Amino acid sequence: MTIHSLPTQYAPAERASRKRISRQAAIVSRIPLLRPLLDAIPDIILILNAQRQIVFANQALLNIVRLDSPDQAISLRPGEVLDCIHAFETEGGCGTTEYCQTCGAVQAILVSLRGDQAVQESRIRLKNGDALDLRVLAVPVELDGGQYSFLVLKDISDEKRRLILERVFFHDILNSAGALHGLAEVIRRAPVDEKNAVAEDIEIVCDRLIDEIKSQKELFAAENNELNVEHSLINTRQFLEEIARLYESHDAAQGRQICLDPQTYDTILFTDQALLRRVLGNMIKNAIEACQAGEMVTLGCHTQKGRIEFWVHNPGVIPPEVRLQIFQRSFSTKGASRGLGTYSIKLLGERYLKGRVSFTSSLARGTIFKINLPMS
Repeated sequence: MTIHSLPTQYAPAERASRKRISRQAAIVSRIPLLRPLLDAIPDIILILNAQRQIVFANQALLNIVRLDSPDQAISLRPGEVLDCIHAFETEGGCGTTEYCQTCGAVQAILVSLRGDQAVQESRIRLKNGDALDLRVLAVPVELDGGQYSFLVLKDISDEKRRLILERVFFHDILNSAGALHGLAEVIRRAPVDEKNAVAEDIEIVCDRLIDEIKSQKELFAAENNELNVEHSLINTRQFLEEIARLYESHDAAQGRQICLDPQTYDTILFTDQALLRRVLGNMIKNAIEACQAGEMVTLGCHTQKGRIEFWVHNPGVIPPEVRLQIFQRSFSTKGASRGLGTYSIKLLGERYLKGRVSFTSSLARGTIFKINLPMS
């Protein structure tokens, strides 16, 4: 017997009654040696009923989410016990929002409840601002005539970090080092009157190389709550003009324009300019990479209800399936192990700058990324 029908945008929302959950949990608990065996495994192990509710949780889950007893997890869904940012947005809970359509965990669970084994990766943003990268194994199990899902959640965050570091050091930094080597050859052979121009190019490449290393260092410090915030006064218009000039020379900006909106609000803001530059820089890089040759990226800021909002616009449109995952850690449209830009925008902008990060994307208006900050 289940409760009344609830609306959903993906998986069924209905839940089993508390009485039925207790009966199912008792059936599972009677399996010989189940508790000691599964408690000895370091990965999270859950057994879910047909309504995707937990009827068994091992000690690994209790350790991670800091529960005193497995009973506190019983009847919840995985996203609810893990504190997924979307798990409480609808009355139906975990699995029922539009964002759940791209969740590997929900997809794997649904496959297993239909009788097939499934393995998926799942990126989960938590309400506290942290993120989880999980490999999800869901195996169908039949107990006492009922259909269940045996779920193993393996934290692969470190694996994702390693892959991203490999991308940074083997791809981006190697490319910059190659460019430096090429410029060194040029300056060695160049006439005296051309050496200064080549030296300027070398300085630009060196600055990019240092900036890439700094960005990774900042991100890892931010995730470990070790990033220091240093506020100073900035002039908003001058600040945006400097950022626009900086990214005009970016490789991806060739054939594209970067312009400052003439209506940009000109005021003094007290914030961490290095972190704000990092946030807006990532917005601009994403924007120019989304543009076609000849298109324009526009940036600016304006006041809004006692706050100041910085924004970056490009004429492109983000596909619906990408919009749902845009701030997920390690998600990228640029290939494996490329995603951290939009995730870092959210992490740095909200946790450290105390702002609100958002975006809109439509055929009529293109794509606009925003960070809304307190004025002081």
